[in-house]
Amino acid sequence: MSSVVQIAGLRKQYNGREVVRGIDLNVSAGRCFGLLGPNGAGKTTTLRLLLGQSPVSGGEIRVFGLPIPQAGRAVRARTGVVPQADNLDPDFTVAENLRVYGRYFGIPAKTLDVRIRELLAFVDLTDRADARIATLSGGMKRRLTIARALVNAPELVVLDEPTTGLDPQARHMIWGRLRDLRQSGKTLLLTTHYMEEAERLCDELIIMDQGRILEQGTPAALVRKHAEPEVIEVRGEEKLARQALASAGEGRFEAVGDTYYYYTRDARAVVKQLEGMPGLTFLHRPANLEDVFLKLTGRELRE
Repeated sequence: MSSVVQIAGLRKQYNGREVVRGIDLNVSAGRCFGLLGPNGAGKTTTLRLLLGQSPVSGGEIRVFGLPIPQAGRAVRARTGVVPQADNLDPDFTVAENLRVYGRYFGIPAKTLDVRIRELLAFVDLTDRADARIATLSGGMKRRLTIARALVNAPELVVLDEPTTGLDPQARHMIWGRLRDLRQSGKTLLLTTHYMEEAERLCDELIIMDQGRILEQGTPAALVRKHAEPEVIEVRGEEKLARQALASAGEGRFEAVGDTYYYYTRDARAVVKQLEGMPGLTFLHRPANLEDVFLKLTGRELRE
């Protein structure tokens, strides 16, 4: 499978502080690749370097086999970008936002008209073509931003936290559209703070922290490698919770606020004991990518 993005030894410094510290990446064509990490991990900086929007301090970037930043203009012509914040033009209608953006790429008018109709249908905004941006909901604006990123029929689509702040219905709708893009052969490069989003969309991902890659692999492989298969979350009186979990046997215990986590390979005995303790509430669930993320990056807040 051919590589769309190749990064080797990438570094970036701001005011003497290194925010990207020698990362290596290889993103294959037609796949969704995720960049996960807490705030300040270096995800967005990596994307900016990849797009030639910021000069590198060291290392090498190639996109479509072309060097960045030297070939930045040629690469951006084949790339669609969905930024963290919607930056749609409020003075234009929905369709006009797509048309003006399409002109930046020199797309012929007739071709652009057809593409706009197709994109509005793709993101379910056909009936809002003549609407002003101020009248759109947050989910509609996000869908339009995704449509705008596709105006130039890109081979690579870079999405920086595409569903942040959206309600579950809008998020699921966008997930479906992103899966459609991947199935059509486009390569997706995605940053997100939603672990469920990463698990649902990403074929492969990295977990970053402090400018370094901590782990890389498929979501399922990372869960198998770093987390016990079963998790019990217990809430209630601390003494009772500790008593129940202390006798649980082999496993990993963690207390976070008023919640107690127990990671184990066999939760049957613990579940049976908890069912007989009315002073506690508990959730028994399979391990997921969020468990891995918190284990690798810690639970402390990042600003």
